[in-house]
Amino acid sequence: MSAGSNKALVIFSGGQDSTTCLIKAIQDYGVSSVQAITFIYGQRHDIEIACAQKICSLLGVNQKIVSLNEIQQVTDNALINKKLEIKQDKDHNYPNTFVAGRNALFLLYAAIYAQQQSIQNIVIGVSEADYSGYPDCRAEFITSMNKTLNLAMDESFIIHTPLIHLTKDQVWALADNLGYLEFVNQYSHTCYLGIPGGCGTCPSCILRNQGLEKYLKSKK
Repeated sequence: MSAGSNKALVIFSGGQDSTTCLIKAIQDYGVSSVQAITFIYGQRHDIEIACAQKICSLLGVNQKIVSLNEIQQVTDNALINKKLEIKQDKDHNYPNTFVAGRNALFLLYAAIYAQQQSIQNIVIGVSEADYSGYPDCRAEFITSMNKTLNLAMDESFIIHTPLIHLTKDQVWALADNLGYLEFVNQYSHTCYLGIPGGCGTCPSCILRNQGLEKYLKSKK
């Protein structure tokens, strides 16, 4: 067994999903064997990065922050362009919060860093079950990207997607089972508008709040 098989790198945004993944990785591998990598890609607010830094500090996890701001030169969407109104998808089109190629870039840069750190396991909090239908959240894409990275870098990376088949209420249940429901709720940030504690009306806040409500009701 290689040394890298006992270590994990978590792609970490500071949101509910990646925070749950980070906590799970810590419990699976041990905090000293887990690192987080956070990407700055021109997000419309800074609070997400600040939350990610605080969570890593509270959990004692080493964090690498990488700038991918150049993506703004080749794409335009509501997560990057503050002038665009965030809208729900219509007629089965992707919502305007979709950042084309984002997860492919994240996984590529994460793999480059993981190779330098002798880390084999890469964790990303994508899900097919309860999201906006982004194509780069599909299991098919992750499998393909895993193969491509291993071929491109002559490595044996394993991309882990612990939330891939979970609905949002099930993600809350996982956080609770890990003993960190309140931690995730208090410290993670989801709001597209960057409002501390959430605006409660953007698509991301609605999904998060509905999931929490559904899970808490199921416990009664």
